[in-house]
Amino acid sequence: MVHTAPIGLSARDLYLFNQGELFHSYRTMGAHPVRLGGESGVRFAVWAPGARSVHVVGSFNDWNGAGHAMERVGETGVWSLFVPGIEPGALYKYDIQTPSGGRVLKADPYAFQSERRPDTASVVADLTGFRWTDDKWRRRQREASPYHEPMLIYEVHLGSWRIKGKEDFLTYEEMADELIDYVVGMGYTHVELLPLTEHPLDQSWGYQVTGYYSATSRYGTPEQLMLFVNRCHERGIGVILDWVPGHFCKDEHGLRLFDGTPIYEGANPKRAEKPLWGTLAFDFGRTEVQSFLISNAIFWLDVYHIDGLRVDAVASMIDLHFDKPPELLTFNEHGGTENTDAIRFLKRLNETVFHYFPDALMIAEDSSAYPAVTAPTHAGGLGFNFKWNMGWMNDMLRYMALDPMDRSRHHHLITFSLMYAFSENFVLPLSHDEVVHGKRSLLNKMSGSYEQKFAQLRLFYGYWMTHPGKKLLFMGGEWGQYDEWKDAESLDWMLLDYEAHRRMNEYVQSLNAAYANLGSLWERDCDPAGFEWVDVHNAAQSMIVFLRRGQSPDQFCVVVCNFSPSHYRDYRIGVPEMGRYGLALSSDGEEFGGASSDWRRAAEAEETPWHGRPCSIAIDVPPLSFQLFRYEGLVPVRKKGRSNKRVLLSN
Repeated sequence: MVHTAPIGLSARDLYLFNQGELFHSYRTMGAHPVRLGGESGVRFAVWAPGARSVHVVGSFNDWNGAGHAMERVGETGVWSLFVPGIEPGALYKYDIQTPSGGRVLKADPYAFQSERRPDTASVVADLTGFRWTDDKWRRRQREASPYHEPMLIYEVHLGSWRIKGKEDFLTYEEMADELIDYVVGMGYTHVELLPLTEHPLDQSWGYQVTGYYSATSRYGTPEQLMLFVNRCHERGIGVILDWVPGHFCKDEHGLRLFDGTPIYEGANPKRAEKPLWGTLAFDFGRTEVQSFLISNAIFWLDVYHIDGLRVDAVASMIDLHFDKPPELLTFNEHGGTENTDAIRFLKRLNETVFHYFPDALMIAEDSSAYPAVTAPTHAGGLGFNFKWNMGWMNDMLRYMALDPMDRSRHHHLITFSLMYAFSENFVLPLSHDEVVHGKRSLLNKMSGSYEQKFAQLRLFYGYWMTHPGKKLLFMGGEWGQYDEWKDAESLDWMLLDYEAHRRMNEYVQSLNAAYANLGSLWERDCDPAGFEWVDVHNAAQSMIVFLRRGQSPDQFCVVVCNFSPSHYRDYRIGVPEMGRYGLALSSDGEEFGGASSDWRRAAEAEETPWHGRPCSIAIDVPPLSFQLFRYEGLVPVRKKGRSNKRVLLSN
């Protein structure tokens, strides 16, 4: 719940704001409905240290601020004003006279609501009225450990998951019915939403922000977003929000040259410019910017009950040379290329988030080789608790695009990831970035004929689901969207009328269910003891076999992946225990589009040593297939005159 800041501005709060330590600055800054001297109105507060003057203009004064001059609060750089009679829903901006005498009209950096684009005014909003009913969910999250829990994330762009017509979006409230029902039915544990902070350009997908505290009005009101999150939690679904602290857009009403001077982006244009994206980087060394950004992370977890943040473009934050042309290169105080201000900021960000929300998810989208991203800050790490595994994703997509007959020479692409799989706490992402801008859809990245593409995608998803690490899949991938993502249109839902795509959808649903039901696939994701190679070197046949282990010694499964078009019969695999190995899932199942009609069977271990193990099973391995065997325990033994049944173990 938002706690309305006290009337007037606390000297302590402003001191902490200037020190970079006001981590709930949204309770002080911005527009807050309050009562003063018996009158109801709105108290405005804005940081504009270089301004000569600041006036509040809006729908309540015909956009003429002559009678609404703000007062400078000491030497804090903050300006404040109480305006009686204003109610939530009023539009406003700040009319700022710059040091040079010019005039800029700015939206409120701390606005809780904004006009729907293309209009750019801020909207007075009261976020205190929503009644949350997610106590059970939040209590469970406090008691759980994300490292030992299943995490199967469905990544969604709300503006194109399903729409009514051109720029006629479903509201947050409508999504609370349609999207959540779908996510629950498919078996996902979390949704990850592309940025919902207010942004002017649809085609930026929310990654170029003007309103960091304002849930985009494209899809409705703040209360409707709260309803969406609340209903997710009631249905057992966590909510992760993409968050963009690395850069902001240059639109006139936004943060750029906010008071006529570069207070958010910093004075050094070589540091500030992000030419790859046409944006500006934050000045992470400025204390007021730290208060602004760290408070913003806390805001989404506090006010909207978001479960975690996926922090965008970490590599671009920590590397001063990231995608910079020679003329914009700078070096740090030690002569290196690390952005030491950004590194200190990220450490402080994570320390602060986990201080207030110990159960939060802080996920780094980081393509660099920077070490210890998910190590605690006291151990020298950046302090995130998860990181996207971009190396695994790039290697596997490259491998799956190869002709299967050529794969034996590139076997390392499917095995190398296990050399570093436990160096960080990883999420394996199959995200929106891989299916847009000419990269083709996941299905269309697969090599071979139309039928082979589906077989290979099923195989690929099987390996992805059983490889150590949490999982993320972008919307549409679950039924084999054939065209790449079209951000201004709805997903191609009509493909579910076609048998191949419908069966792919059923396969993914079954794969999700197998993942949820087998603790050996997620209990030890971050523990090397949770993974064992059985056969890693069979490049000639493009085969790999491995074990995933859960917490109990008898809780394990065997994964068999055949990346070749050859059919291997009576294929022998070494296993650690005698007993029955039930086939929990086969990507070659006829109901999923494969050729096997009787795949639901079990293999009995024999006392034949193989692969350096004391016993083995002999199985049928279809071409381009994934098979998941679950150890079910010892086979019941019947002795003469009585039954001697052994209890079957499950995982």
